[in-house]
Amino acid sequence: MRRLFDGHLDLSWNALGWNRDVTIDLDALNRSEVGLTDHPGRGRATTTLPEMRRAGIALCQATLLARAKPDEPRGGQVLARATLDSCCQEIASATARGQLGYYELLERRGLLRRIRTATELDAHWTKWEADPANEPIGYLLAMEGADPIVEPSHAAEWWELGLRSVNLAHYGPSRYAMGTGGDGPLTSSGVELLKEFERLGMILDATHLSDTSFFQALDIFSGPVLASHNNCRAIVPGQRQFSDEQLKLLIERGAVIGAAFDAWMLYPGWVRGKTQPEVVGLEAAADHVDHICQLAGDSRHVAIGSDLDGGFGTEQTPRDLTRISDLQKLEAVFASRGYSEQAIDDVFHGNWLRFFRKHLPA
Repeated sequence: MRRLFDGHLDLSWNALGWNRDVTIDLDALNRSEVGLTDHPGRGRATTTLPEMRRAGIALCQATLLARAKPDEPRGGQVLARATLDSCCQEIASATARGQLGYYELLERRGLLRRIRTATELDAHWTKWEADPANEPIGYLLAMEGADPIVEPSHAAEWWELGLRSVNLAHYGPSRYAMGTGGDGPLTSSGVELLKEFERLGMILDATHLSDTSFFQALDIFSGPVLASHNNCRAIVPGQRQFSDEQLKLLIERGAVIGAAFDAWMLYPGWVRGKTQPEVVGLEAAADHVDHICQLAGDSRHVAIGSDLDGGFGTEQTPRDLTRISDLQKLEAVFASRGYSEQAIDDVFHGNWLRFFRKHLPA
């Protein structure tokens, strides 16, 4: 079994937002949700810590995910996303602190290990290679949407807590940028936050940025950039994916792009709640990996950013991926396409390792 580094998982949001115990067996978790009807993904989860172990996931980026939506009306859709949206940044920040507290509790139980530096990254990887059954899963702390950073000057506090990469926005507008579903520039606060990121050494995650915000951010920000979970617009049209122009710019900047496994990002014309998983398989994800490799001319800029616990379950995954351990099936898919052993390792873990060894503090 090949070691995996997953570039994007929302473990603490699943725990605090969905009331899921991510420390238990996946089948037991899904049995516990039988009869729950608040979301189509209930009883269809793909990801828990034991299942991540079965997947060979030694490391991941684990997120803090809490949004501030002060301009949206109360009730209706906002209530439906009460596990995600707050009326102000202060509440979003407190929610993210609670999510961090959950990770810290799992660290105390020996289930997770926070990685803050390149030295810690290498030490963790060496221990996992020697004794994976008895080592915690390593995680780098990421933030999906910067709303919990109430002021740009607060980024330093989050850095001290171990935060190492940040998306400026998630869906729609944030204090700092425009995210998926709209288009617009960075705000003046967004420009200020990027300057603070450069000073700290924080990594910018370009995922979810609208086109205008994306190009402005990469023009302003000279620090390290990645895309934790993003696919290719040339294959699946839509603003959520990156155009070839955007992908080439990321490649020029030395970024790694994590392929995402949400089926609506893999199948053109997917309609949530109507399109069935049978229409798409893991081969579609390999198509996106192939496309980025072709643009780059090598296999060094694409990896896995599964997002498999990102607000959906098996109602919205490829037909041959019903649990996160099914990511191991990608080895055969890539081998059938002529990928070398080294190239498969690059995608499974090598590219993320190389990127973070370079850009984490020593």
